[in-house]
Amino acid sequence: MMTLPGFVAYSGALALAAAIPGPGVTALIARALGSGFRASFFMALGLVLGDLTYLTAVVLGLALLAQTFGMVFLIVKWLGVAYLAWLAFSFWRAGISIAGVKASKGGGAWSSFLAGYVVTLGNPKTMIFYLALTPTIVDLNAVTLADYGVLAAVTIAVLLVVLMPYLVLAARARSLLAAPRALKALNRTAAVFMGGAAAAIALRQ
Repeated sequence: MMTLPGFVAYSGALALAAAIPGPGVTALIARALGSGFRASFFMALGLVLGDLTYLTAVVLGLALLAQTFGMVFLIVKWLGVAYLAWLAFSFWRAGISIAGVKASKGGGAWSSFLAGYVVTLGNPKTMIFYLALTPTIVDLNAVTLADYGVLAAVTIAVLLVVLMPYLVLAARARSLLAAPRALKALNRTAAVFMGGAAAAIALRQ
């Protein structure tokens, strides 16, 4: 059975990972700019379902792998560190561009939801978090069905809390996000968080 510190550690790590602008946040901002709040909200729900899919896969199938193939996870961990460091460098230099956050109008709730789900499943940052970082935070052997329910609820709550400000801001302040100075500040902030996340993962035993 998991302890409270374990849930807190998972919540904090997930919040940090979700707050770093990546493919999912970029897609969400683009949908909000192009289609408004409703469509982007359903996309956010798709993003959340994608995370729950990875969480479920980790809890059900990776406990044995984490023990048997520890070296594989070590390699994935350092690949994750390298990937986040590269993202930090990329965002510091360029990051999200004005063209990258523009999207065509249209798209219903289902298409937005499915788009969010697909984006998460193909997001390397999400894969790295659940495959490399989560096994170092959560004792997969100790996770019970009740623990999984709590982890799922925490995942939903944390992701919605983190994603909603991006969604609301993009839906209501298009001109602000289209300003080069605002985008530069967003990119530099993202770069700092990415670099910090890379360092935290690298230093974690």
